[in-house]
Amino acid sequence: MHTDILIIGAGAAGLLAARTLARAGRQVVLIEGRNRLGGRIHTSTDGGFSYPMEGGAEFLHGEVPLTRQLLQEAGIACHDTAGLNYEVADGQAQPAESFFDDMPLLLEKLHALSEDKVLADFLDQYFSGDAHRAMREQVTRFAEGYDAADAQRVSAFALRDEWSGNGAEDSPRPEGGYSRLMEWLAQEAQQAGAQLLLNTIVEEIRWQPGSVHCRCANGSALTAARALLTVPLGVWQAERGQPGYLALEPELPKHRAAARALGFGPVIKVLLEFDTPLWQEATVALTQPLPELGFLFSDAPIPTWWSQLPDPRPVLTGWLAGPAAHQRRLTPEADLLREALSSLAYLLGTTPEFLRKQLRAHRIVNWAADPLAGGAYAYATLDAATHRATLSSSVAGTLFIAGEGVYDGPHIGTVEAAFASGAEAARQLLQ
Repeated sequence: MHTDILIIGAGAAGLLAARTLARAGRQVVLIEGRNRLGGRIHTSTDGGFSYPMEGGAEFLHGEVPLTRQLLQEAGIACHDTAGLNYEVADGQAQPAESFFDDMPLLLEKLHALSEDKVLADFLDQYFSGDAHRAMREQVTRFAEGYDAADAQRVSAFALRDEWSGNGAEDSPRPEGGYSRLMEWLAQEAQQAGAQLLLNTIVEEIRWQPGSVHCRCANGSALTAARALLTVPLGVWQAERGQPGYLALEPELPKHRAAARALGFGPVIKVLLEFDTPLWQEATVALTQPLPELGFLFSDAPIPTWWSQLPDPRPVLTGWLAGPAAHQRRLTPEADLLREALSSLAYLLGTTPEFLRKQLRAHRIVNWAADPLAGGAYAYATLDAATHRATLSSSVAGTLFIAGEGVYDGPHIGTVEAAFASGAEAARQLLQ
């Protein structure tokens, strides 16, 4: 099969670029290695759930103007999160009122930095000693949990900019899940003339100026005058011989090195549906209820949990990110479920056995172990802007690169980042 523009990856960036290019009259073929659209967006009832659940992206963080524009075009409403925030430490639950009391002091020191450094070094320099141990642990836990970042690599400047804003406080969900938007974009692209091929994993790209040849795992071959690569940063970071590695001939050593210098955080998501919202009230078997639970932050092995409020469905989502998720990336799903139930039992004052008896459906989504993703979303390392510019630079007017991992702006690590990058790549291809 031959086309003008071949787009690899039917996630947010690839789908928006396909729609834009097809509407402009370009001949476009969009190929996706999975048997579904969306990439790291995956709304599904897999696992026996009564309702579609988000295995990947779930929230809108902050203003995200392009995402909101597309949702409005698609006629998809959003609803705010609701409920109370709790924190549990040493087995005791209490309302979570703020990140922590020393945030003004932390930001003061961050704004006084003359040059960037990794978070761990910043904390060691400005908040060393026993007096600040709790603060160091809280800051590190937040960076690793929310940003899926490694404290030994993440940029202090990037965290300073993030924590100076309020994006995390405004996090609505698309009604019915993000996949509705992906399906709508695919329909729009196809109506404009784009072709879509699923179950087509690209293993090797051979290229020269004005010509691209893709060899696929299913034995097919596709050629094009130009190609847009929207594969996740984890695919770029994979080493030769590893699952998910994408071979390039000739190789792009500067692009590959830039990708490996960037941060790409692992996430394990645990989705649990129970017979009832058993966390609402105390019983003989459950001694620490969390009524109207919205979000829960804790010192448990699976530390972060949230409900679907204001939707009353009896579902909880567990979240493990950063180095802790990386350490468990090869852990069998049965063991991850066991750890999740033990964590939740500790938080609710009950037993894993009690929870298991009430469990109706479950799903473990391990993005770090997914060869077509290699992680969940990007975070900023030192000199990240330079590395992103290198990775996103087009090659001989033939290879173009987009995706959440190469986006440089205030919405790093979000669906908005992917959309913005896909829109920019389409603009370049149309010039």
